[in-house]
Amino acid sequence: MEALAKGGVARRKGRGRRDPLWARILVVVGSLLMISAGTTFVLKDVVFGYATRSVHKEDLLPAEQGKRASVSGAKNILLIGIDPRPNQNPTDSIRSDSILILHIPASHDMAFLISIPRDTWVSIPKYSNGKQTFNGGKDKINGAFAAGGNGLTGKDQRKHGTTLLAQTIKQNWGVTFDAAAIIDFVGFQEVVKVLGGVDMYVDQRTVSVHNGTDAQGNHKVPFEQRDNGSGGTTLIPIKGVTPKVYEVGFQHLAAWEALDFVRQRETLPNSDYDRQRHQQQFIKALLKKIASKEVLGNPSKLNSVLSVVGSAMTIDTGPIGLDDWIFAMRGIDGDRLLTLKTNNGGFHASTEHPGAEALDQTTLELLAAVRDKNVPAFVTANPSIVSSS
Repeated sequence: MEALAKGGVARRKGRGRRDPLWARILVVVGSLLMISAGTTFVLKDVVFGYATRSVHKEDLLPAEQGKRASVSGAKNILLIGIDPRPNQNPTDSIRSDSILILHIPASHDMAFLISIPRDTWVSIPKYSNGKQTFNGGKDKINGAFAAGGNGLTGKDQRKHGTTLLAQTIKQNWGVTFDAAAIIDFVGFQEVVKVLGGVDMYVDQRTVSVHNGTDAQGNHKVPFEQRDNGSGGTTLIPIKGVTPKVYEVGFQHLAAWEALDFVRQRETLPNSDYDRQRHQQQFIKALLKKIASKEVLGNPSKLNSVLSVVGSAMTIDTGPIGLDDWIFAMRGIDGDRLLTLKTNNGGFHASTEHPGAEALDQTTLELLAAVRDKNVPAFVTANPSIVSSS
């Protein structure tokens, strides 16, 4: 690992494998635009004004987590990705598709992203959301969000889902949060649409399980998906339907293609780990487009981009204003946002439940470092956990 500067973790270029696109949107777009804003007070005002107006703000975290009014000191942010399907009943339970902890050390000069595998087998505490009571028990961690919001809709579902997920993380690993955000994956399709598509390099042939065409060119689902009884999925090709394929090479992806591409995991050899890498590559391409003169130099387009980014997020910044969060993180650019590997970047089977994951010893020690607010020192002592791509 590179030499340290003033006791901090060395800055490394490259991005990690388990870094979902919405996590960087939340942090890096604010940081990226703030860095650009340093060149002009007008752009600074535009960034603060648009960012704070367009983002949905709700009370998501439990009061007992002790959110502090000051942005100073080390901070933990809970990031939750959801991917509701079209025409889904609003009362249906929603499992969190991605769960990340964003840790910002007291120096505020870098940040660490830690993904908790959604299939991690955990103990979920008893919880009442006012309409239904969950009696507690063992489940995959993405079930905590679903159980918290069970029987509710809209903002109540999001609030209680986030609350129970935060309480689950606290119960299992002692980590508490100062802020939280829920990101709707579908919303990022609108971001790409406003940008006119995104250019990126596809690093492996990827077959879509969601989109295909028949002989007449009509859209059809190309596979029937069945539970294989071991926590996985069996794909059965549908006769006469040709699936959408993303070939290796530089591609210009339309909005629907970008969303479809970053959703794929069933046809990939490393499943969710490949998907996370593709999400990370996508966000790199997306940020490059947002940072271009075409966007930053066009106030109208910048306004449109920030508006759709904001509409795709629901956040709880606690008693700290969003503008204070953005300003505090203004120095965290892409090279200072490190993704840390959990389970050494691979599936770590649970001995308690087939198809579920457990956290390995290094990951448990990493979460203890998050709890104790000494992540930079832990990463310095364990440089192999820093991902690269």
